Amino acid sequence: MESVGLALENLTSPPVLAFVLGALAVVVRSDLRLPDPIHTWLSTYLLLAIGLKGGHALKGVDPGDIVLPLLATLALGLVIPVVVFVAGGRILRLGVVDAGSVAAHYGSVSVVTFTAATVLAAEARVGLEPFMATLVALLEVPGIIVALLLVSMRGSGSGWRDALHEVLTGRSILLLVGGLVMGLVATDAAFGRVEPFFVASFSGILTLFLLDMGATAATRLKESRSLSGRVIGFGIVAPLVLGTVGVLTGVAAGLSAGGAAVLGAMAASASYIAAPAAVRIALPEADTGLSLGLALGVTFPLNLTIGIPLYFLLADAVTG
Repeated sequence: MESVGLALENLTSPPVLAFVLGALAVVVRSDLRLPDPIHTWLSTYLLLAIGLKGGHALKGVDPGDIVLPLLATLALGLVIPVVVFVAGGRILRLGVVDAGSVAAHYGSVSVVTFTAATVLAAEARVGLEPFMATLVALLEVPGIIVALLLVSMRGSGSGWRDALHEVLTGRSILLLVGGLVMGLVATDAAFGRVEPFFVASFSGILTLFLLDMGATAATRLKESRSLSGRVIGFGIVAPLVLGTVGVLTGVAAGLSAGGAAVLGAMAASASYIAAPAAVRIALPEADTGLSLGLALGVTFPLNLTIGIPLYFLLADAVTG
């Protein structure tokens, strides 16, 4: 992979440019925002489409090929929240509750970051393992559980069992896992009837979604009063470090360069759907502006613009 070409491919892709346009709209105080029902519809489409495509692709996978990647992904989901929790207390000097909130967000995964990484792989004609959607579904939950347990062990937080129920029954998990099952059991003929909508239209709908996400991220960054220079620095450095660990873990688990890069993007990302819902229930006293501002206002734009190409280049260098 040629470094400059890959970076330009990403930065000039319609989804990334749409994200920048959405952020610019906030800067110039435009009213360019999608209504909430449309935002919900777009996110529902993306989650279900990812599950469907991933489930259909799983049909030809040898179960032995997926065991190590599954274990590697689970290991990331267990280790990342512990590292972020410790860093939150010692480096960011956060209290137990806020450190746990940040750990829950970074321990889980941003499905949109995963999607952007897979789209870049397709545009750059980089091959991926067909079970990557299964890995993203697996990574969404363990980090949140570990983070909430860490807070509970320190005598803070409440209702983590209710929070776990919220995560497991939330629409992101239901749509991802439900889509995987639907794609797995559907016949080729049945899948072919919905393929034009869920596959051919995917990049276009992702572009619309990222237009709105750009506005949302810029608004979060503008309104948050908790993002000091130290915290913003963490939101920049942490994903690059975690992404590197994710890439190396993927290579060690036998993934291709493309698969390792996407796993790196997953490890580098921070949740802004499942984790906030769980934190709202289990840690009601947490500063949600801090965690969500970091995840959506700092780490997400970083990964979308420069992080994802870096993970692909690193994976190519390690496997080459």
